Amino acid sequence: MNDMNPSGRARTAIVIGGGVAGPVAAMALQKAGIEPHVYEPYAPGTGSRGGPITLASNGQSALAVVGADRGVREAGWSTPRMVISSGTGKVLGAIDDLPGLPPRVTLPRGALVESLQRSAAEQGVAFSFGKRFVDAVDTGHSVIAQFDDHTTAEADVLIGCDGIRSAVRRSIDPAAPEPRYTGLIGFGGYADGTGVSDTGGTWHFIFGRRAFFGYAVEGDRTGWFANLPVKRLDRAAVRDTGFDEWMARLRTAFADDAGPALQVLDRVTPEGFAPASPLEDVPHVPVWSKGRIALIGDAAHATSPSSGQGASLAAESAVELARCLRDLPPAQAFTAYEASRRTRVERIIAAAARTNQSKAAGPVAARIRDAVMPFFMERFMTPEKSAWQYAYTIEW
Repeated sequence: MNDMNPSGRARTAIVIGGGVAGPVAAMALQKAGIEPHVYEPYAPGTGSRGGPITLASNGQSALAVVGADRGVREAGWSTPRMVISSGTGKVLGAIDDLPGLPPRVTLPRGALVESLQRSAAEQGVAFSFGKRFVDAVDTGHSVIAQFDDHTTAEADVLIGCDGIRSAVRRSIDPAAPEPRYTGLIGFGGYADGTGVSDTGGTWHFIFGRRAFFGYAVEGDRTGWFANLPVKRLDRAAVRDTGFDEWMARLRTAFADDAGPALQVLDRVTPEGFAPASPLEDVPHVPVWSKGRIALIGDAAHATSPSSGQGASLAAESAVELARCLRDLPPAQAFTAYEASRRTRVERIIAAAARTNQSKAAGPVAARIRDAVMPFFMERFMTPEKSAWQYAYTIEW
């Protein structure tokens, strides 16, 4: 505490990472009366292209707090329904968004990031690109961030929004767990002219005999993703495998399944293909904050893409942390933030891990899954039973 700031509350913040969590955190911090500055290693438009990503109603509610929800909805399309089938074509169940809530929106990951960065910039948030975080020094009354270009920045607090391999997380806890491989390799992208009919705002998910396939069609454009079980992760092999070989492996995986997987894959081009990536999560991060430094988004609670909640949880945590910093000095704010968030996010991470096991099921387990899933979905996957995820809001 100093004479110029008798409340001890933060007035300035360094935000490391300009993906999803970073811009939302910056807008929320600014709304809380704290001046943010976002530092991002990649130039605008040069980050991950990514395949389609969905933002659920709870994520949109968080974005509404900072006035960024409309831009995201305009960049995507409404997909309020999910239909789940087996590789034989049997419908296992369907899930509809809760009435009265914003419908789930689907858009390219790059478009989501660009929309959030644009909203933040329009609100006056400062961005510095080409800045890769290396380390931080907590002086006791401020934090000094160090970047790989030998420059520094100083503020009252530092917020790590730098993803599942967070350098900020390693900085505050060198013993922090590494991401856990789920046993699945993820693919995705967009394809035009597939000939698959418009799905009318519905995502179709297929538990195939050898892999998992998802697709949604708007007009002539198909958004798709696939999860291919690979027991042992060899990062070098994943990186060195080219587009043609991955396409051949995916065609083989879906060759005996009902549905349009092969029809979609036939129209995928290298330009519309998101690079293969291992699906990973971090079930439990012991240390979310230290001194004047805190983590949000995948840096603190990385769930695998199977949750459909990664971006939404990041937006929620960004708003909640800013709300706590608005009302409390940093140490107390960080404690309150973690207390309000940890149980919820780890519950969702665990649920996604169970979904991953279903996607990677062997032949016997797959038959059992297909037999029991209709009962399970009818009993436990109703909109009312999922309200704890999707109807969640933060009272600013």
